[in-house]
Amino acid sequence: MENETNNFWKDTRVLVTGAGSFIGSRLVNELVARGARVRAVIHSTSERIENLRQIDCTKGDLRDRDFAQMAMNGIQVVFHLAAYHGGRGFINTHPADCSSNLVIDGIVFAAAAQAHVERVCFASSACVYPQTLQEMPKDGQIIYLKEEWADPFVQGRAAADREYGWAKLMGEMTLRAYRNQYGLKSVACRLFNAYGEGENETHAVIALIAKAFIRMDPYEIWGDGQQARNFTYVGDIVEGMIHAAEKIDDASAVNIGVAEPVKIIDLAKLIFKQTGFTPKAIAFNAAQPVGVSYRAADLTRARQLLNWEPGTTLEEGMQRTIRWYFANHKVEQVKARLGALLMERA
Repeated sequence: MENETNNFWKDTRVLVTGAGSFIGSRLVNELVARGARVRAVIHSTSERIENLRQIDCTKGDLRDRDFAQMAMNGIQVVFHLAAYHGGRGFINTHPADCSSNLVIDGIVFAAAAQAHVERVCFASSACVYPQTLQEMPKDGQIIYLKEEWADPFVQGRAAADREYGWAKLMGEMTLRAYRNQYGLKSVACRLFNAYGEGENETHAVIALIAKAFIRMDPYEIWGDGQQARNFTYVGDIVEGMIHAAEKIDDASAVNIGVAEPVKIIDLAKLIFKQTGFTPKAIAFNAAQPVGVSYRAADLTRARQLLNWEPGTTLEEGMQRTIRWYFANHKVEQVKARLGALLMERA
């Protein structure tokens, strides 16, 4: 493998698990564009991968140790994105599914170590951070989450966000264990609120776009609209992960996301502006799951170690996402299924 960044991926044999997912499919395309020889693992035939002629695509269940080991054969770099995941509605209503990520991660890391892959890039999550650090600032002072504030071995720093967050935190712990015992070079990328073309309605951005698409009025917003997230365009997420895979190998974590948070009500207003739809009334629904009240990322490590930070503005990313959603969905179908779509991944 070449050390020069420009040549890092040329002819590198890369495995992408969860390759049919929202982020995974975008990552596959970017790696192919950089000259990598990609093997894509998908779990379902319903998952769609572009550039099929340029990659080795295989279907299987990574909970099967034999399949996981087979997938690793001849691989140099693993991007591990396979997981049961979704937005807040999915996370709150599918705790057992989210917990099963513990099994998937353990098997994938063991198979990678046994196959002597050169490095692993693990898609972790901002949900690993203690919920107490993600409360609305009363004094207006933003708390930017630093990587060292989530650690299973430090008292007070292991209080992740529900089963999904705990599984990701334990995945990071397992990755570090393989680094310490077997020397497996790796990095854990803590992804912050990815959005973009190809995402589903369980996530806030697409859910709000879908409601504008069907012209919901009153327009429903979960919670009081004051909860804030740092929405990060999927292209930036992919670029950040690639940089991290190139430059970090000590199994440490790095935040991949936009630093500044945006309130849900402000995101909705941007959607109204860009779609040309303004409802007569907004209905705030406190009975629905909303998660933590505030989330902001400290990007010091990303800037110092990766020489990188997200470059897509929210306005630009939302324009692309809205254009994609409106072009690829039908009003009557979304209207008929929206209740289920907000809670399910498909």
